[in-house]
Amino acid sequence: MESLRVGLVGYGGSGRGIHGRLLRELGQRVTCVVTRGRAEQVHADWPGARVVPDVASLVQHAAELDLVVVASPTGDHVSSVAPLLQARLPVLVDKPLAAREHEAAELVRLANEVGGRLTVFQNRRWDAEQLTLRAVLAAGELGRVHRFERRWERFRPQPQHRWKEQDVQSGGLLLDLGAHLVDSAIQLFGPAVSVTAELRTLTTPAFDDVFLALTHAPDADGHSVISHLQAGSLVGAPGPRTRVLGEEAAYLVTHYEGEPTPFELLDLSVGRPGFEGWLVRGNERTPVPRAPGGHADLYRDVVRWVTDGGPPPVDPWDAVRTARVLDAALVSAREHRAVPLA
Repeated sequence: MESLRVGLVGYGGSGRGIHGRLLRELGQRVTCVVTRGRAEQVHADWPGARVVPDVASLVQHAAELDLVVVASPTGDHVSSVAPLLQARLPVLVDKPLAAREHEAAELVRLANEVGGRLTVFQNRRWDAEQLTLRAVLAAGELGRVHRFERRWERFRPQPQHRWKEQDVQSGGLLLDLGAHLVDSAIQLFGPAVSVTAELRTLTTPAFDDVFLALTHAPDADGHSVISHLQAGSLVGAPGPRTRVLGEEAAYLVTHYEGEPTPFELLDLSVGRPGFEGWLVRGNERTPVPRAPGGHADLYRDVVRWVTDGGPPPVDPWDAVRTARVLDAALVSAREHRAVPLA
């Protein structure tokens, strides 16, 4: 695999902890980092890398870069991404692409206008649970599905003091985890035609208690799947991670990424490598083998996209459609009604 010269905007939990780790795993080279106050970390992790204070300074070195990864706070995405696209650099942006639909759409239109290249880090498409569920659906083992549930719940009564918890415009679980949950549901069951939402702030200024009900576009027979998506930080007893209900069976995942759950006492798959969930019919259950793949595959696709051309790993218009759902959720929660999506 070709080694790219990568610029990285932001060197916090996402930039260093996620993107930096994956880039190193695949043998890529971070050669320029935008950060204030983390120069020592950068030099320790990437000897010889240039540290600059802002995106304008990074753009001055555009000729020395093959890809730029934007891992700055969501509220900075528009101001970070636009000049990179105008410099005709391929850009991978952490999700969500922008805090609002119109901002996300403006970035995609700009990318098209200037011949720039843009994709979005929807890495949860490459989760083992998502890949395994897609395989289960493709095999038809559930029959016709009528409900999809996914929860991203934690018990964090003492919140972290980061921009994600404090920024009411571009932080909170609706934009953070909601962007993953909505993207996953749409990838599995198609576009949403309406959304009903409950949004609350329990321990932080930004939303930390989120419930979304999506109605997906009906099939040729008029049948619709309904998705229930939940994210919360004050959940002492997290519910099952994923539950999919079909006419012939259900698919159940009770745990996720080592998060504490009361289901560990009941789930025989805990500690059994190679299995991701269960096919369930009443009290009958069968373990489901885990599909191969992981987040590094997204970056492998990014490298191919940069070097060989072709479509991006994630169509940025998908991020616009997700933003439309999240914008509508704000209206639904405020006005206490279902909001149709054009």
